[in-house]
Amino acid sequence: MSDVYVIGVDMIKFGRFPERTVPNLGAEAALMALDDAGLTIEDMQALYCGNLGQANAMVGQRILQEIGQTGMPVVNCSNACATGATAFREAWTSIRAGLFDVVLAVGVEQMGKGLLGGTGAGKGIPKEGLLGSGTMPAVFAEAGMEHSRKYGTTFEQFAKISVKNHHHSTMNPKAMYQIETPLEEVMNAEMISYPNSKLMCSVNVDGSAAAVLVSEKKAKELGMARAVKVRASALTSDPYQERDLVMPDVNTCTRKAAKEAYEMAGVGPEDIDLVELHDCFATAEMLHYENLGLCEDGEAGKMIDEGEVALGGKVPVNVSGGLLSKGHPLGATGIANIYEVCTHLRGEAGERQVEGAKLGLTHVIGLGSACGIHILEKVN
Repeated sequence: MSDVYVIGVDMIKFGRFPERTVPNLGAEAALMALDDAGLTIEDMQALYCGNLGQANAMVGQRILQEIGQTGMPVVNCSNACATGATAFREAWTSIRAGLFDVVLAVGVEQMGKGLLGGTGAGKGIPKEGLLGSGTMPAVFAEAGMEHSRKYGTTFEQFAKISVKNHHHSTMNPKAMYQIETPLEEVMNAEMISYPNSKLMCSVNVDGSAAAVLVSEKKAKELGMARAVKVRASALTSDPYQERDLVMPDVNTCTRKAAKEAYEMAGVGPEDIDLVELHDCFATAEMLHYENLGLCEDGEAGKMIDEGEVALGGKVPVNVSGGLLSKGHPLGATGIANIYEVCTHLRGEAGERQVEGAKLGLTHVIGLGSACGIHILEKVN
């Protein structure tokens, strides 16, 4: 089985583009990644496309209609917030299996405004509003309060995550928002679902990201100067467990994926230099410090208090600004996270560069459940 390398990767600046189509957005990122690799669409042997909102619209094929139809195989995938990471993993798998040497992965989404999730009004008694809420702000607020119950995590500690990520965003020109949000402003913002105020919720935006993956043979042929090795790729779903499903478990599949990824890479969390994780809400980021093994259970609040997860800290988390300020276009997020980590491993992150970064981890979770984790390594 061949090792797999990212030879080209890029993303568009996230924002709102109501005048554009989903394939048009995806095509832009695809061309940017191809340019970064010094290749063209004619060099690609397959395309794996991640999109959620238009999952039945053959978005991958429609992207090729914009940039060049070569007759290559196209696979479209949809896997909640893990959609982009799943497309990337499928591309990785195809090279590992020896099917292809050069593959393009694209993640793209055009989002509306408003709350995500909810159980809807299916047959029988509707659960929404009677047995809690399936909207994402409520689900992750509930998870945060459970962490607070167990470990005494405070509203202020959750809010500090938003302060950190918004500060990081001021150094990322591709983030939707690039603004400072002082602690008092975060805590006094409109409350969406306690303890998550409006400034502690991810931003619904439009966006796309793409990556060109190649075999080791092809990477050596093209030149390894900016190549990034994929040390591990893990994708999990929740195992069955006896618990109250009115309160979804947002931790299990991340812990399982993290264990598999670390074992595949032959490293531990202590070896990771930076992390881009799924901060759909500030409460979620807090939980994932522990789920990814960055600290022991109950110590996540201490990590944010002591600045260990900020730029310049022990293991910087979401130096891109994260979903809280960069934005969260569902199908694109997984590959956008990979772009961010690759940029640091290449030493090209500018003002927000994590100095000396050699190993980075990306993480996304789609509630329902799916979790994708990738560990990436600097080659040169």
